[in-house]
Amino acid sequence: MDRFEEMRVFVRIAERQSFTQAADDLQIPRATVTNLLKRMEQRLATRLLERTTRTVRLTPDGDAHYRRCVRLLADLEEAEEAFRNTAPKGLLRVNLQGTLARYFIVPVLGDFLTRYPQIELNLGEDDRLVDLVREGVDCVLRVGSLQDSSMVARRIAWLDQVTVASRSYLAARGEPAVLADLSAHRAVNYVLSVTGKPLPLEFMVEGELHELYLDAAVSVSGADLYAGAAIAGMGIVQVPRYRIANELAAGTLQIVLPDCPPPPMPVSVLYPASRQLSSRVRVFAQWLQEVFAAVGFARV
Repeated sequence: MDRFEEMRVFVRIAERQSFTQAADDLQIPRATVTNLLKRMEQRLATRLLERTTRTVRLTPDGDAHYRRCVRLLADLEEAEEAFRNTAPKGLLRVNLQGTLARYFIVPVLGDFLTRYPQIELNLGEDDRLVDLVREGVDCVLRVGSLQDSSMVARRIAWLDQVTVASRSYLAARGEPAVLADLSAHRAVNYVLSVTGKPLPLEFMVEGELHELYLDAAVSVSGADLYAGAAIAGMGIVQVPRYRIANELAAGTLQIVLPDCPPPPMPVSVLYPASRQLSSRVRVFAQWLQEVFAAVGFARV
């Protein structure tokens, strides 16, 4: 094994903060990982990692060397890909927003695997902001605006949104005709796990964005709970239209203030700014863009 292999092992240990998880990721024995790290430290004559029974952390020298190794490995991969025109291959760890995955991605996943048979997909489902580096994830698919400046976002689609409430809720509270009428209404709060704060309701009026916070008896932090609370008559919500198409058709939910719709919601593939965009992530993001374009959610 050469020095680039040592760098690859060191970077994975640092990112996963675990020798065992690094070995599992790279599919090599743990003893090999340990020996490679020891050899690197002996050659550099410095300690790169502080190891205890519970944690693995970078030393100051280790942190500096980690940053150099990340750049060198990215340059090496880019240089090799420029000359060898081969199909992307290897393990690709992706974390998907659950609703989008179930509606649009999983049903056609066989197409991606047919196009790229040498890529092995490892899929996770979540709505939270995943620590990609710490959790060993290559990229995530998320809905909404970018909240973390350490991430690079590749916009792949826009989702039309609607403001809705249940028929029973509107029968009890009345249907608002203008924004001012919302003062007599309540919302279901969607709380971001990162900030712990609810998102405002957003309305476009003659090209201008208006944000409102309504009283709420229920707060949630998941997409399914959010729509479910609206169906149960807990208040007004704003969701992508596709999410509640069946409920709209059945009359269980009704659109309110249709002349003041929420702005469309961006769908993005996110990956760490510290990493070079790999060919595996690049082709997966391109494929996702094609999937959403095929169902009418083209990138703007």
